[in-house]
Amino acid sequence: MRTDEPTKAREASRFVAFRRFLGFVGPGFLVSVGYMDPGNWATDLAGGSQFGYALLWVILLSNLMAILFQHLCVRLNVATGLDLAQACRARYSPGVSKFLWVSAQIGIVACDLAELLGSAIALQILFGIPLFFGAIITALDVLLLLALTRLGYRWLEALVAVLVLTIATCIGIELLLAKPAIAELVKGFVPTTAVLTRPGMLFVALGIIGATVMPHNLYLHSSIVGSRDFGETEATRREAMRFATWDSTLALSLAFFVNAGLLVLSAAAFHGRPEAVTDIREAHRLLDGVLGTTFAGTLFAVALLASGQNATITGTMAGQIVLEGFLKVKSPGWIVRASTRVAALIPALLVIGLAGEGKVEALLVWSQVILSLQLGFACWPLVRMTGDAAFMGALVAPRWIRVLGWVATALVVGASLWFVVGVL
Repeated sequence: MRTDEPTKAREASRFVAFRRFLGFVGPGFLVSVGYMDPGNWATDLAGGSQFGYALLWVILLSNLMAILFQHLCVRLNVATGLDLAQACRARYSPGVSKFLWVSAQIGIVACDLAELLGSAIALQILFGIPLFFGAIITALDVLLLLALTRLGYRWLEALVAVLVLTIATCIGIELLLAKPAIAELVKGFVPTTAVLTRPGMLFVALGIIGATVMPHNLYLHSSIVGSRDFGETEATRREAMRFATWDSTLALSLAFFVNAGLLVLSAAAFHGRPEAVTDIREAHRLLDGVLGTTFAGTLFAVALLASGQNATITGTMAGQIVLEGFLKVKSPGWIVRASTRVAALIPALLVIGLAGEGKVEALLVWSQVILSLQLGFACWPLVRMTGDAAFMGALVAPRWIRVLGWVATALVVGASLWFVVGVL
């Protein structure tokens, strides 16, 4: 009987720890959708159709950097009780703080533009709705978001988790139909110097890196993780930081599967064609014929629609967090979300109405350029503040995390700037 008591005590302790971990599950899924949004689809499609499986290691590297940045977001809130926007307001002068707010707001509108266009394209593929009207229909999903936020974060997190699983399931089925070359797939995860010698490969690789880490995700995660109970002692806070990091890491692993899956699907279906397939609508049109089944393109469109809706939810949430954090303005959520959506809707409707639907892909690319230009203004303050012992106290980032953070920041910002120069 005595020998059973320590075992039972350990099992009870594990159960309590698992129950506490479940309490931290959710914010990671909200964050992960920014890493599988429609803006990522174009770069993944281009990478796979042009270079086969060779850039899979770039997607893996991008995902590892994303995991690092999201961990720093968790660490910031657990240590200080502040999100990134609030911390910037507390640490920087009013002028710098307002500049960072404008930068973040521009990034959020650009992100929302990409999600709106992605959803409109999906509606056109699935139901034949013209892009102009599809964009208007998509803009109305802000009403659903408002209803869910009134029910609480848990309902919102549940919806997002369902949509993420929908995306992953659709891509998984597509991969089974595509039957990729496993040996070449595995080889694609090994870094190669070919990225420096093959024309165009470096540009696409930098585009993948630059389009992966989203600035609004850093503001969003550093805020919503604060909805959990960290406890009062240093021990419970360290445990909370560990559990919240597990949550985001697991969710970002799913995002990695989706992004890698898109590149693998593109490589298996389109690599070797005379022209690279970078247009999302063209990819949908070709999939049915290439994979030999009539529902392959439909699955592709369903995943795209779920991706756009998911990222729309988190982008508009980030808008309110940024406004309140930087400016200390308590504005009704529906005003912030509606204004963000209108700011994204106007350029979309102007381009579609005046230049035609054929220019939508170019608008998607430009949204990613704008996002890339804003990225450094979120990464730099995050890495700097989480490495400041006077600000973070006992939970300051260890030296090895600080070094990795600065290296990742330099790589992401450098990739983004190179991507922008290449587009220009």
